[in-house]
Amino acid sequence: MASKDNAAVIQLFDLLESRYAMRVIWALSDGHPQTFRLLQDSVGGVTPNTLNTRLKELRAARLVDHTGDGYRLTHQGADLARRMVEVQQFAGKWAQQQARAAVASAASAQPAAAP
Repeated sequence: MASKDNAAVIQLFDLLESRYAMRVIWALSDGHPQTFRLLQDSVGGVTPNTLNTRLKELRAARLVDHTGDGYRLTHQGADLARRMVEVQQFAGKWAQQQARAAVASAASAQPAAAP
C-alpha cells in the first residue's frame, strides 16, 4: 500500500476511533434523519458534550450533515456505513468461532473420568 493510502487509512481510523464516532454512523445508517436528542438515545450512554464534539468532527469530515429534519449521513457517510455492514458480518462469524474455540478449550481442560 502506498504511503499516501496509509496516511488516508490512518486519518480515517483516527476519526473513527474517537469515542462514539462509529456508533453515531451506525445509528444514522438506516437513512432516517435524527434530532440531537433522538441520536443521543440511539447511540446510548453518550453525554451531550461528547455527542456534540463527535458530530462536529463527523460534519467536518463530511460524513454527517445536518438538515432541517436532523442529522443524517452524507453520501460518503452512507458508503462508509455500508462497508461497516461487512465488518458486522465478519464480527458475527468471528464471534461464533471464538465461542466454539472456548467450548473446545473448556472441554479439553476437564480432567478425564476416573475408571
